[in-house]
Amino acid sequence: MEVIITKENFESEVLNSQIPVVVDFWATWCGPCMKLSPVIKELAEELDGKVKVCKVNVDEQMQLAIKFRVELIPTLLFFSNGQLKQTKHGFMEKEEIKKVLQEL
Repeated sequence: MEVIITKENFESEVLNSQIPVVVDFWATWCGPCMKLSPVIKELAEELDGKVKVCKVNVDEQMQLAIKFRVELIPTLLFFSNGQLKQTKHGFMEKEEIKKVLQEL
């Protein structure tokens, strides 16, 4: 299940998560974001309970995008134990994302 992130639930859903978290910063007008969307959905279903998969719409949550210096989308942020561990930009295949998650 994908978790929709806002500035109000970011801390509880991402920073306080007991499992690794991947956060997808995206927008409806972004072609590569739309291409990545089904990959993110598959990951959320496949890794349910092992990894939390979250989405941030940059148009609706600009403060979060600014806080994490998201200048390109899609941007994936990878968190473990409340700490930002990796940042990746652009479209990624599912296996590439899983590899980053295994390194957390």
